[in-house]
Amino acid sequence: MTDEKLIVLAKQAQENAYAPYSHFRVGAALLGRSGRVYTGCNVENASYGAAVCGERTAVYKAISEGERDFARIAVASSSGEITYPCGICLQVLAEFSPEIEVLLSNGREVQKYKLSELLPHPFIKEDIK
Repeated sequence: MTDEKLIVLAKQAQENAYAPYSHFRVGAALLGRSGRVYTGCNVENASYGAAVCGERTAVYKAISEGERDFARIAVASSSGEITYPCGICLQVLAEFSPEIEVLLSNGREVQKYKLSELLPHPFIKEDIK
């Protein structure tokens, strides 16, 4: 799976976002080590705390289907700017793939990071005593 194709899938997932409050639509495409791709979009709710980001939707979809190890995730938003995953999404990604590659696209450029660059000190299993 090329970076370009993963970004296209993230942009397609963005179209399914349910964002009637913020109008900030996010799509994600998560590549599992198996080669399978899981897409997700943000889903808002009138009770804002019940909303979920596109990245987590993709991760939870993958987990629910048995995938536990991920290679890359592409993120695209409707803002026209590079959109970084929120801290909660980074933490969820770190639970499964601490060195996942994160591709961020605004439609004109792509920025690539290792998760550890975006979340250098995740809370991990070993921290629970």
